[in-house]
Amino acid sequence: MINTNTAPYAALLLRLSLGIMFIAHALLKLVVFTLPGTVKFFETLGYPGTLAYVVFSAELVGGALLVLGVYTRWVSLALIPILIGAAMVHVPNGWVFSAPNGGWEYPVFLAVACAVQALLGDGALALRTSATSPARQPA
Repeated sequence: MINTNTAPYAALLLRLSLGIMFIAHALLKLVVFTLPGTVKFFETLGYPGTLAYVVFSAELVGGALLVLGVYTRWVSLALIPILIGAAMVHVPNGWVFSAPNGGWEYPVFLAVACAVQALLGDGALALRTSATSPARQPA
């Protein structure tokens, strides 16, 4: 049975965790690998280099929107393709993320977490709830 008293706080905790993770990954691309380095990495994978800027922007802006609780459902869904792309890059490395060059389970887990966030909705302390948020549904 779902505890309706604590569920909004569970959604908040998931939303904050996902948002911070996306921001951290964007900053990793910016500060550690640099954007030109990330572009080169994407190109070695056969992706267009400009996709690196799209992924960086989506992670940074999407992460910030999740932290703030702005259109959480839509943002969570929009970030899933990026995570699927990341998983596809790591599929040849195997399951465990500690394998050389990382495994695929972490991005797949995060994609599922984004799907769960989209199903749960904004949670507590959201600045702007999604139009389909349960809080906006008639009783």
